[in-house]
Amino acid sequence: MTAAALPENNFFNAKKGIMSWLFTLDHKRIGLLYLYAILSFFLVGVVLGFLMRLELLNPGQDIMKPHTYNQVFTLHGVIMIFLFIIPSIPAIFGNFFLPLHLGTDDVAFPKLNLLSFWLYVLGALFALATLVFGDGPADTGWTFYAPYSVKTGTNVTMSVLAAFILGFSSILTGLNFIVTIHRLRTPGMGFNQMPLFAWSLYATSWIQLLATPVVGITLLMIIAERVFGIGLFDPSIGGDPILYQHLFWIYSHPAVYIMALPAMGLVSEIIPTFAQRTIFGYKAIAYSSMAIAFVGYFVWGHHMFTSGMSGTAGFIFSILTFFVAIPTSVKVFNWVATLYKGSINIEIPLLYMMAFIFNFLIGGLTGLANAALAADVHLHDTYFVVGHFHYVMFGGTGFAMFGALHYWFPKIWGRMYNKARANVAFALLFFGFNMLYFPMLILGIMGMPRRYYDYLPEFHGLNQIATVGSWILVSGLILMLANLLIGLKKGKIASANPWNGITLEWQTSSPPPLHNFDKLPELNEGGPYNYPDAKKA
Repeated sequence: MTAAALPENNFFNAKKGIMSWLFTLDHKRIGLLYLYAILSFFLVGVVLGFLMRLELLNPGQDIMKPHTYNQVFTLHGVIMIFLFIIPSIPAIFGNFFLPLHLGTDDVAFPKLNLLSFWLYVLGALFALATLVFGDGPADTGWTFYAPYSVKTGTNVTMSVLAAFILGFSSILTGLNFIVTIHRLRTPGMGFNQMPLFAWSLYATSWIQLLATPVVGITLLMIIAERVFGIGLFDPSIGGDPILYQHLFWIYSHPAVYIMALPAMGLVSEIIPTFAQRTIFGYKAIAYSSMAIAFVGYFVWGHHMFTSGMSGTAGFIFSILTFFVAIPTSVKVFNWVATLYKGSINIEIPLLYMMAFIFNFLIGGLTGLANAALAADVHLHDTYFVVGHFHYVMFGGTGFAMFGALHYWFPKIWGRMYNKARANVAFALLFFGFNMLYFPMLILGIMGMPRRYYDYLPEFHGLNQIATVGSWILVSGLILMLANLLIGLKKGKIASANPWNGITLEWQTSSPPPLHNFDKLPELNEGGPYNYPDAKKA
């Protein structure tokens, strides 16, 4: 490739016209369709969150009524959980880069891949349709807790149906990735020669495949109770609301790892590239992903310590929750050890991964406070939980996704963004994020309950700081996305391997050709991160 132009035989130019995109079977185009859709819904969710923070700037009613606030935070949660965080990294970067990482030309089931995208779009349309049909969006919170969710007059049925359809999309994606990893690795690539991002997608896919049907059945049970009056969860007609909580969290805590494991895979990709050295503890990082996925099935009860369970059950769930921190800490140790004595090149993707580690550690350590039985009695349903959750999900998974977008930007579009603007955007995002969510941890310890549109005067100062932080955070998001859009149109032409990466996607042109590789990719001796002149683990 010359320095003056993009390669002509890239996947963008393979076919022309909008229909060639909407009905494409190319995993790279499907990944980009997910990217554009997911970022669009993310921005809608950001606007809703921004409006919530404006309402909380001062005590009393500012810009919306209590019922409207309940609907706004429910729609914000549904969009951010089901339309952004859960599908984001697997659907975008998993679709685009898993076949490239494995040295193959596509996923195992291209038509199923396209179907999963259209199911995602259909589910998203159902979620947004609650704005105009029925009595407005659900006001239950994104958890749809019974018995309120079976009694409220808002449009819970359509919201729940949206989540059900989105679950099918997730199941199909997980199935596709599992078969792709098992059957389509390039000759000579064993499981211990796969990139760690592929390992993280493998662990995530098993959760998607095995846990998602549980919540799908549970959501159908809500619809059945609302439509037919069956006494499943409503105690006034013989139902059990605690049963709903068990069924919901049996899925939704493993879903936390659907959100977090792919992000950890991205960190494991990007750190060795910018340390220019073999990753420390490859097998420990790979197998810890599987351990997190396995243990994650058995810890759901820590969401229900205040719902009423035996002391023995609470003790067991608490111990298991502490145990799941062990494979996570194994990853953090190995990431830091990889940087030790590495030839560190401080670029934007690495900064986002460092922010991930910082934010995720805060989120993880505050999660241990929630896992402690006595502490959780005080902290449950306070703003401490809101702060903890956002540190893990947005401070962790969100920042990892943004870092991956900067890391693979030149590979996807063949151009570079402005690094100076990217640095400023990162600083605004990191500072604004911590200014927004760290006060919530303090507010929760002080006793401020979550999901209230109003609060007592003693919480005013910290809420003002958090709201100002949201302004800084949104400014950083706007600058980051604007910089990437400008780079996409006018950025300098990127080389095939601008970061000196060593995994297989860097052996093809930028953007890649339709069938990914013009010749069979060459595997590195000693594993996917074996820099020949670098210090080895």
